[in-house]
Amino acid sequence: MTQAQAQPQAPQPAPQPALRHPADPDPVRSTKATAVYLLGIAAVITGPFVGGVIPGTIALLLGAEVRRDLHAANGYLIGTSRYQRGIKLAWAGIVLSIAAIVVVIIRTLYVWAQTGSVDFSNTN
Repeated sequence: MTQAQAQPQAPQPAPQPALRHPADPDPVRSTKATAVYLLGIAAVITGPFVGGVIPGTIALLLGAEVRRDLHAANGYLIGTSRYQRGIKLAWAGIVLSIAAIVVVIIRTLYVWAQTGSVDFSNTN
């Protein structure tokens, strides 16, 4: 064994984060991401009443624009977590609306089948 292999290695210092240039802007929260989040909440709340389709669709359309803005900002625009939660809530609101429509259709068919006016009794 050589002398270099026998000596313990000193721990490496942690890398220092890059210093910001004074002219760099401060990161700012995306207001559009907040709007997507709030529209997603509105979609979930109104989803069982079939109204969740409208705010959910608007949230998804606005979400595409937010995704482009967040990517183009190179880290100076924050709000990715609100954007992601808003998109998930928007889809949940749309699914709740579709489920409400299916329940109404099934209920309507059930009531219609119960109140049918066809009488199949023996009339001999």
